Amino acid sequence: MNIFADIEGIEYEIIQPNDLREIAFNDFDINTIPVYCLIKGEKHYFAISKWVSPKRTRSYPYERVYNTLSVSKKITVIPIIKDEGAKGERDFIQWDTVSLMSLLNVYIIFAYYHKAEKNKKRENKITKQQFDNKYIISKINEIGSYYSSALHWNLKEIKECIPTLIEKVKIHYSEIGSKLNVKFHSDSGIDKFQKQFENGVKVFMETSREKAKDAQHREQLTIQPKEVLTTSTKATITIKNYLGGLYYFTIDEVAIQGDTLYLIEGKHSENAIIPNLGDIKDGLLKMILYCNMTNVTVENKKFKPIPILKLTSSNLNGGLNINFTEQQRQQFFDDNNFKSKQINLINTLIVESQKNGFEIIIQGE
Repeated sequence: MNIFADIEGIEYEIIQPNDLREIAFNDFDINTIPVYCLIKGEKHYFAISKWVSPKRTRSYPYERVYNTLSVSKKITVIPIIKDEGAKGERDFIQWDTVSLMSLLNVYIIFAYYHKAEKNKKRENKITKQQFDNKYIISKINEIGSYYSSALHWNLKEIKECIPTLIEKVKIHYSEIGSKLNVKFHSDSGIDKFQKQFENGVKVFMETSREKAKDAQHREQLTIQPKEVLTTSTKATITIKNYLGGLYYFTIDEVAIQGDTLYLIEGKHSENAIIPNLGDIKDGLLKMILYCNMTNVTVENKKFKPIPILKLTSSNLNGGLNINFTEQQRQQFFDDNNFKSKQINLINTLIVESQKNGFEIIIQGE
């Protein structure tokens, strides 16, 4: 099934506590701060998150971004390229990541690694890569004096900075390779990536969109270990924003009843009683998108979307949904020996779902 939708703006009330630690700007080091935190200085008060890779499927970057969304000005630091060495992975920033951050009004600092350590267990592989902190600080200062939207900033940075940053990536990985006696992937891949920016953003957008479509199709055919589905069929969803930007996602499950389309994002745990918080917040970021969709169509027929976050576990007995009475909810918690922290998490999730118009389902496998 192929679903199409528009998003004209984002309205969402975050209830989940984020526990943002405050860091003085004078003490700021991107390599040692928490993966999400607050920066406070004389002229700065930002929430900041950082990605360890430009690839979205690594290290819960969506959770990190979600945890900063309640702050008015939000920054995320993303490496444009990460090469782990010839025996490791190499990933590149994609347009759909830029689009999504722009849609959420998150300012991106496109970054590069300039230091690393040799992997002691594997030849031609590095670890503990470090960003150039001076560069990050200079960009934070720029954002502090920048009063246009995150979208305008992100587009400006692509046009003005990424070509130069790619050259820095090549230089620093060459230096790291010589210093540590490590071989990296061929520069031809980086050169091909760099050519996308020769005539502005258009080729980068188009190339990334084709890759996103391919990934969307592959994911539609794949069931991940952390998913337990009612059916084995996934659906694709293509979202268009008010500027014509396109976002490509897959939805774990869909169901149609009359003119209602249920969009189900599933998170599963094999061992714990509920999925971990990183998985849950990854799902909540999808809820932010799905709750703001308009003009939802399937085969040119319009539907009313109902987003659902479904949490499943192999260790749960029975199930729970937002329509349960307080007594029924407590009985479910008692039957499954929920701890107070887990109860608080579920109750807060239910409040967040009620505030924003999506549903919660929790059930055993």
